[in-house]
Amino acid sequence: MSTVFDPKQTLFELTEKFPESISLFVAEGFPQMADEAKRRNFASRITLGHALKLKGLDFEAFCSSLGERIGGEAREAQAGEDRIRIKGLLPCPVRIPLEEAFEEFSQGLQSEHQLTIETEFQAASVGAGWIAEHIESITDPGDFPEIYISAGFETFFDPNGIGKFREHFQDRSASREINPSFRALGLEDPEGHYTMIAVVPAVFLVNTNELGDLPMPQSWEDILRPEYKKRVSLPVGDFDLFSGILLDIGKRYGDEGLRKLGRSLSESLHPAQMVTVGSRPKPPLVTIMPYFFTRMARPGSPMQAVWPSDGAIISPIFLLTKKNDDERLQRIIDFFTSTECGEILAIKGLFPSTRPEVDNGLQPDWKFSWLGWDWISEHNIAEEIRRCERLFEEGGAAS
Repeated sequence: MSTVFDPKQTLFELTEKFPESISLFVAEGFPQMADEAKRRNFASRITLGHALKLKGLDFEAFCSSLGERIGGEAREAQAGEDRIRIKGLLPCPVRIPLEEAFEEFSQGLQSEHQLTIETEFQAASVGAGWIAEHIESITDPGDFPEIYISAGFETFFDPNGIGKFREHFQDRSASREINPSFRALGLEDPEGHYTMIAVVPAVFLVNTNELGDLPMPQSWEDILRPEYKKRVSLPVGDFDLFSGILLDIGKRYGDEGLRKLGRSLSESLHPAQMVTVGSRPKPPLVTIMPYFFTRMARPGSPMQAVWPSDGAIISPIFLLTKKNDDERLQRIIDFFTSTECGEILAIKGLFPSTRPEVDNGLQPDWKFSWLGWDWISEHNIAEEIRRCERLFEEGGAAS
């Protein structure tokens, strides 16, 4: 690409005209260019020529690289009309069924439109490392996949992570109705950026052999009581759900509630391990786990599932879609927000679907506890999670 760059042009003017230049500046030692506020402040006060001189970079060589990048981005954007990228972390119980269903659906769409659909679905168990490598490292919204699916809070709302792109996302689900299980919760994003397709509920699995004279715990408030000190197992390794639990307990019961939760911790286990704790020498009385894993408890075992009377704390499963009026992308969105996908989530994974037609198989008196969009918008979620973790650890250390 033949482009002439003016050494007297400010970096901000350059990046506004050529957003493709941002990633090159970051790669060449200007990390502040990745943050819009810092870029606006820093880049408007320094010229291209001066910036390159500060870093000891050759002007002609840099401009050549920049021109190639801009030309490459332009060609990729043109080719990108025939490519749709989808990434995500799918809950382990439904990853394969969802992949198989999508593969069957996408074959027809790709053939009909000569379209390439690039998918990369990982099991949610790979966690934060994969997100940091493939998603959080993105600095240009153009590099973000057209569709991203995952559970959790920090992943989506961290203003230094995916949250910085929120204005580029749009809720394009065809149905504005929501499943009766959730109508009183207000799960719909009032700003229209995030689409919640299902939830991961946290419930109790109680070892009735360990109850003794204690009554069956029925609520989150129950497990914060002194008699449950070091008698509760928590899914610390499941960072999405554990973060959701911490945020919810902190919102409802304050700092002291988080310390009490830390005091109650006996051990941290993966949910798949929790259903076998009854055979341990000193098993916990209560294990907190995703609802799905309660079905792994063997019939006749002392492990009894309890849906919290004050609501199962939920970790949302979100579908993020970049703003785009491509009809082919809309068809993919319609698939992931369809009744078919909703039933895979609700039936195979016990992840209640927000799709209105899906029977989530829940009892009428089973409630959910949701942070709420107002609360989320008023807090820096990443900082709040770190604060909750510190208070939780304080409680454990003091017990």
